[in-house]
Amino acid sequence: MAANVMLAIHEKKATAVDLYRPLRQYIASAYSERDAATADDDLCAVRDLRAAAVESPSLPDSSSLEQRRAALLAYARALALVEPRFPISPDRAHVHSLSFTWHDAFKTNKKIALAADRTTDVGIRTACGAFQSAAGAFAWLRESGVAAKAVAAGATTVDVTPDCAAMLEKLMLAQAQECFFEKVIAGGKPPALCSKVARQVGVFYEEAYAALCAPPLSQHFDRTWVSHVQLKAAQFYADACYRFSLDLHQQEEIAQEIARLKIGMNALADAKKAAKGVAAPLLDSVNKLESNMKTNLDRAMKENNSVYLMRVPEAGTLGALPAASLVKSTSLAEVLDASNERLFSSLVPDGSMKALSKYTEMVDDIIRTQAEKLQQSSEITRVRLKEMDLPDSILSLEGNVSIPADLKEDVEAVQISGGPAGLEAELQQLRDLNRVNQELLVQTEEMLQKEASEDAQFRTQFGSRWTRPQSSTLTKNIQDRLNLFAGNLKKAAASDALIERDVKESYPLMSILDRRPIESALPSISRPIMSLDGNEDAIVGALKQSLRQLESLGAQRAGLEDHLKEMKRKDDILPKLMAGVGAHDDLFRKEIAKYDPICAEIADNIVAQEQLLLQIQEQNAQFAAVFNLDDYKVARERCYKQIAAAVAKYQAIKKNMNDGLNFYVSLQDATGKIQQQCSDFIMTRNIQCREMIEDVQRKLAGFNLSSSSHNTNTPRSSSVPPDQHSPSPPPHAPHAQSSYGAPPGGDPRPVYSQPESRPPYSQPYPTYGAPPQQPPYGAAHPGQYQQHPQQHQPPPGHDYGQPAYPGWRGPYYNGQQPQPQQPGPYPQAPYSAPGAYPPHHQSNYYRPQ
Repeated sequence: MAANVMLAIHEKKATAVDLYRPLRQYIASAYSERDAATADDDLCAVRDLRAAAVESPSLPDSSSLEQRRAALLAYARALALVEPRFPISPDRAHVHSLSFTWHDAFKTNKKIALAADRTTDVGIRTACGAFQSAAGAFAWLRESGVAAKAVAAGATTVDVTPDCAAMLEKLMLAQAQECFFEKVIAGGKPPALCSKVARQVGVFYEEAYAALCAPPLSQHFDRTWVSHVQLKAAQFYADACYRFSLDLHQQEEIAQEIARLKIGMNALADAKKAAKGVAAPLLDSVNKLESNMKTNLDRAMKENNSVYLMRVPEAGTLGALPAASLVKSTSLAEVLDASNERLFSSLVPDGSMKALSKYTEMVDDIIRTQAEKLQQSSEITRVRLKEMDLPDSILSLEGNVSIPADLKEDVEAVQISGGPAGLEAELQQLRDLNRVNQELLVQTEEMLQKEASEDAQFRTQFGSRWTRPQSSTLTKNIQDRLNLFAGNLKKAAASDALIERDVKESYPLMSILDRRPIESALPSISRPIMSLDGNEDAIVGALKQSLRQLESLGAQRAGLEDHLKEMKRKDDILPKLMAGVGAHDDLFRKEIAKYDPICAEIADNIVAQEQLLLQIQEQNAQFAAVFNLDDYKVARERCYKQIAAAVAKYQAIKKNMNDGLNFYVSLQDATGKIQQQCSDFIMTRNIQCREMIEDVQRKLAGFNLSSSSHNTNTPRSSSVPPDQHSPSPPPHAPHAQSSYGAPPGGDPRPVYSQPESRPPYSQPYPTYGAPPQQPPYGAAHPGQYQQHPQQHQPPPGHDYGQPAYPGWRGPYYNGQQPQPQQPGPYPQAPYSAPGAYPPHHQSNYYRPQ
């Protein structure tokens, strides 16, 4: 392998030129002295950029090479701004006293081999990138017209002609691909891949060698250049044969292995005979490759003669070796873009600007007219094919049926949400939520009944001394709310039953939505059972071929439109306008003529499409008659309507279910708040109960002492009324620490404001997609009742009636009559009648009364 042997292209040399004075004189004469003074800094900048570009480079190293490259690119961008503003020619009205001299880059008697350390991955990548950038520079020189203009001017060297630029581009690509070859070999890649990379290296070298052997380059380059490129081309062709033979040997294709090795060795032998003055490392690499190939050839021939006994094919019968290109020329468009540079930005002649504006309008009119023709033609094609139901009918025949995009989106949304098969799970959620709400209402009611029973017991025991209001007078509003909730819950259960019945009755209609993919539910075109002449396949084949041709015409139109836009983008005639004199009509005609060929292509495309559409119309008529497309279209439309009706029904049922879920969640939240309110009420009543008992006991004790002092000689009567006896707390009077009113006697029963035994549905239902809501029940915020029961601080804001006893100032008993509670937006009873099929789009299951 020719490691570290590459060809270097040295910089051109130039003579010093004073740019400042000629350019300033032109500005002063063509514009004004003031403009010349304003442009003084820009003139100095251009002069300095040229001086930096033409100076002799120092010894090459990585940093100095990058600086050198940056200086050359900066000068190139400056020239892109100078050229359209300063016409340089012998004309006295132009910059006529300025000329440039550049020497040929290949007449410097320098060495042709360049050593570079490519033993590391970083080095290989750097070298490969540099070669591709160099290839891009020569491609730009060839494509941008700079080389052609230089040749037309008659004052150029061979090294910047289009032919030489093309050859140097191929040479740089060959050396960049060679870097990749070194990388795959070092990485131990399979022989087949290495062969493809090596073959492409050889192809690039062969193209460069062909250009070197043709005029005008054949008499210009040193013979060592030609020999080097020729030997490289042969070397990498032989290396590709060698690597390919290794792969053949692994597959035991011994005969082909022998043939490939012989072909490669013959190519090496012929190239070595013509090699004159090539670098010694290159010859060493070629000799080593030749030795390896000979060793493998001898081994293969011995194995074939003793074991395989295969006939070795002739060289002409073998196919070409495959190649894989891994490099391309790097575009210089970005690094040479001078649009952001500000040099001479104010120097544009007014006449040139007006002429440019006129020309731009002419080009825009052409682009607009042709673009409208292309778009109109594409729209005609779309409409005509839709009228003929193409290509859908062909796809249906092949089993590739489809449904309208909007209907498919609706079906996919239904299937993502669970589909009809998933409705049973949501029905179960409604049942569970109804049960949970029912349990909460029962628990709350039992709490109030228990507290009322205890109050009645104490009232019986203490008689008139038990002065606090009855529980029923204090909990009337709460009872009313609980009764309202219970009524709404009963009506919601009825609505749930209607939903469940609707799901059951509509499932046969909706079951089509569970088909995956939904296209499997559509009818398809079938071949006729009886065939008279058996030409169905021919009819279908001809129609498909015409559709492919129509598609090709459409792609061609898209390419033509893009080409039009690209032509306009590159169409910059400002330099020509600024360099010309007199009227610009001839220039306009010449430049506008560039668009004639593409306009003709567009016209031909439209004519060809119209003819093809007529042909397709005739072929489709035959196709429709043979395959009975009318019946298929009727069945397909019927299926579309069935799917649409199923989607609408599913959406209506789903909305009703969501309304029910939201209702239950809101009702549960409101019931939980009332339950917490009841718990706080019971806790306060328990505290009041204990304090009232203690107060009654103190009063009775004082009464007994007074009676004893006034009636010391009076026998104690045994007929004291029951309410005059010293009262004592009930055996199990509520203790201050027992929250939520544990009943006297028996085990305390917990209040289930958030019962632990509650199923998962007792919490808000994030999985149902119900958004958190503020309960519309007029209940206070949960944070209003967060007093710990052991702190004996009843919640504020509740007025339950008369003082319990003299001196009591609890927040529930403030000496006022209970105020009627304002009605709030409680969960209302639902409607109970679902709409009949076809389904309504608005739910009527859980609508407020």
